[in-house]
Amino acid sequence: MEQTRKTNKKALIGIFVLVIAIAVLAAVYFAFRARPETGNKNITIEVVNKEQETTTYEVNTNAEYLRQAMEEADGLTFSGTESEFGLTVITVNGETADYNTDGAYWAFYVNGEYCNYGIDTQPVAEGDAFSITYTVY
Repeated sequence: MEQTRKTNKKALIGIFVLVIAIAVLAAVYFAFRARPETGNKNITIEVVNKEQETTTYEVNTNAEYLRQAMEEADGLTFSGTESEFGLTVITVNGETADYNTDGAYWAFYVNGEYCNYGIDTQPVAEGDAFSITYTVY
């Protein structure tokens, strides 16, 4: 009986510590996550295809996230598969990157740095320069 109480007490303490750790991590995430910028913004979206040819789109937008801005870019087309994580881009301007065939995918960059978010959650800020680059792994 005494052993069962000690085991139950340890389990409760473990659960309590786990709940506290999750709460702290959630607070840190919400405090430091990238936030979208509201209002009008001027950005550029550059597409680099398989042949390394570049097409640049100047976009004046109120979009808070990259996908919205891409939808507003005149002449830019893209498609992919939807999941609980958002859109995974497979085709840009009619060119498909098929990872299963040749290890190719569309890499997304913002201001020269690899995007840390998908296009549905990548914030857009005034003056941002996005690059969508055909990449082979």
